[in-house]
Amino acid sequence: MPKVVIVDDEALIRSGFQLILSNAVGIDVVATSDGIHAVEVIAEHEPDVVLLDIRMPGTDGLAVLAAVQQLPSPPAVAMLTTFDTDEYVAAALRSGAVGFLLKDTDPAFLPDMVRTLAAGGLVLSEAISPKVISGYLDDPVDPVSVADVQTLTQREIDVLRLLASGRSNGEIAAALYSSVGTVKDHVSSILSKLAVKTRVEAAIIAQRAGILEGPGS
Repeated sequence: MPKVVIVDDEALIRSGFQLILSNAVGIDVVATSDGIHAVEVIAEHEPDVVLLDIRMPGTDGLAVLAAVQQLPSPPAVAMLTTFDTDEYVAAALRSGAVGFLLKDTDPAFLPDMVRTLAAGGLVLSEAISPKVISGYLDDPVDPVSVADVQTLTQREIDVLRLLASGRSNGEIAAALYSSVGTVKDHVSSILSKLAVKTRVEAAIIAQRAGILEGPGS
């Protein structure tokens, strides 16, 4: 059962997300917090997933994200916002966030998104996915990282294609008739070879390298 912490500066937003997720089967909302106390709460409860407001007074979401990434076992963090053109999106993803959700996301989809995050997948609201990808494509990309795609084994390319589609480690393992442990090893190797820290960055580089196109993609 994935444990979740919700961080937002508005009590109403926290209560709403908590109500939705607490009524979902197999999800445990262990705490909610404002930005000022977020790192302390997250460290205390050790959740699997954190839903984190990207813009908060006092301590903003990027500062909380950076601090959370330094914890011994950092959780999967999805950023929350009311805007689909938030200028902080790319910075958050580069800093280790593995999801980006609009606060008006359909409540029916939210539990599955949390489960995907807990299982090691990445989640981007459909409304913002093209903007996020476009933002990455417009940025300069390390040519060494792009060239490193060519050093991936065929199996790693298969894993990367599925990773880029948002699949969790378990779903990738099932699709490739492999074990979750083996997939985790492949993902670690892929991130290392591409010189990136997050699955989202790996997915964007894969698209830029053209390996998501053609047969088998």
